[in-house]
Amino acid sequence: MMPNSLSDAVAVPMPLAAPKKWGARFLNLYAFAVYIFLYGPVGLLIILSINDSEVIGLPFRGFTWRWYEVVAHTPALVHAIFNSFTIGAASALIATIIALLMAMGFRYRFPLRNAVIKMLLLPILIPGIVGGAISLAFFGVIGVPLGLWTTVIVTHVTWVLPFAFLTLFPRFHNFDRSLEEAAMDLGATPPIVFRRIVLPIIWPGIVSTLLFSFTLSFDEFVRTLFVIGDERTIPVHLWVLITNQMAPFLPAVGVVIMVTSILISLAGFAISARAGHAKRRV
Repeated sequence: MMPNSLSDAVAVPMPLAAPKKWGARFLNLYAFAVYIFLYGPVGLLIILSINDSEVIGLPFRGFTWRWYEVVAHTPALVHAIFNSFTIGAASALIATIIALLMAMGFRYRFPLRNAVIKMLLLPILIPGIVGGAISLAFFGVIGVPLGLWTTVIVTHVTWVLPFAFLTLFPRFHNFDRSLEEAAMDLGATPPIVFRRIVLPIIWPGIVSTLLFSFTLSFDEFVRTLFVIGDERTIPVHLWVLITNQMAPFLPAVGVVIMVTSILISLAGFAISARAGHAKRRV
């Protein structure tokens, strides 16, 4: 008996709608759980920072800004924040300048070039507690007194420098050397070539490196704890407060640190993205 139609001759399997539907639900639930795991503590910290309660915890007893006012009117906290800003700015500036010079130098081939790059990136691989202990022992052996501008600044620059180099080096690695060669053929000296050709092109990368380096230094705690002495940065001061007393304004301090880091990081990402768009348009 002949088939009446093509559909009778060929058996078309029905789509498995139910398994796909349950799979999509599972993936959505899994993604929701991941986001809750990542950002739930952040949201809870914000809620606790505006909770009108003398105890850190729930339930929520009302909205208040007074814990932020306590932070703003506590001299020790303000001084610790100021220390973090100044050390962060100085470390970022020094590390970015050194990374810029090294990135320019590593454009050329020389003996042991790859080994030197690997040695430069070594601080990233060393755990923070080990790096802090090594720094403390080193400064003790050479007799450098512990302090903000003697040991902390050196430790922060050492920690930040590899990240600054990794941010700047790709920009030089992909840089069109023919632009420099053309300027030199027209009589420009190397300093003029750098100032008028190289620097305007890589300037967004330098700014984003500065901001990223500042964030790393501003948030650094473990290495700082070993070498800071009697001074305090805001992460170290927050740790001291937590170990001594669970004051209700501590979540507000955490939010201040978090918001500062996020805003500066977003500014760096925005500058990098804008530079990338501008480069593609050109």
